[in-house]
Amino acid sequence: MKWLYRLISACMAFLFAAPLVWMLVVSIKEEGMKIITVLDWFKPPYSLDVYKEILTGTKLTAWIGNSLLVAVLVMVLTVSVAALAGFALSKIPFRYRTFMFFVVLAGLLIPGEATIIPLYQVAKDMDLLNSYQGLIIPALASPVAVIVLKSFFDGIPNDLLESVQIDGGGTWRIFFRIVLPLTRPALASMAILTFIGSWNNFLWPFLSITDDNLFTLPMGIPTLMSQYSEDYVKPMVINAIASIPIIILFVTFERQIVKGISMSGIKG
Repeated sequence: MKWLYRLISACMAFLFAAPLVWMLVVSIKEEGMKIITVLDWFKPPYSLDVYKEILTGTKLTAWIGNSLLVAVLVMVLTVSVAALAGFALSKIPFRYRTFMFFVVLAGLLIPGEATIIPLYQVAKDMDLLNSYQGLIIPALASPVAVIVLKSFFDGIPNDLLESVQIDGGGTWRIFFRIVLPLTRPALASMAILTFIGSWNNFLWPFLSITDDNLFTLPMGIPTLMSQYSEDYVKPMVINAIASIPIIILFVTFERQIVKGISMSGIKG
């Protein structure tokens, strides 16, 4: 039966990889190509001139930089906040701790679209629109990350933490020296998933940003695509360039991404 599983896996891999390969091949074709048969998509001549034109004649590189900046900051700050919140809910006894956990859990029941209007009004009142702060701060509250990390913190024996306290270790020492190293895989997985979510986020940047110098990729790409609606090569070049960072991220951290997806279903 192994050959059957391998055959099915190969077919599924081909189905997922074919659009990506087609995009990359078309992106190095010359403009104005004539397509009569399917094989014409893959026939030479090839050229990288369109890549040079897009990179030097548009703001795509600036938008990539914006996306990287926002995604990295959102990743670091979200995981930091979620780790602190998850640790408090898991290991620090305080009044109404169970109630606070259910408040965080209730955040999963509210779709993000339902909070867009009040979020926009708050951002407007705080003068956060058209700024990097407006792109970053609203994304920091992640109930999923808090609940997943709390689940991992719950798995750390309390006896271990109490032994550190007996030796004179305080709460911060326990958090940084004991808890975080033991939950490093969970932190890495949540960081990668948060990065991908921020990188692909469209709705909030679309509502909060009007200055094209602050556009992220999900916002900037449609504006460029609308200019080349009758051409195949330039849209493929734009998408190929935009896909490179996330492809590199996936190839490098494939195991952590898969582990993070599986962990996101853990119940607190």
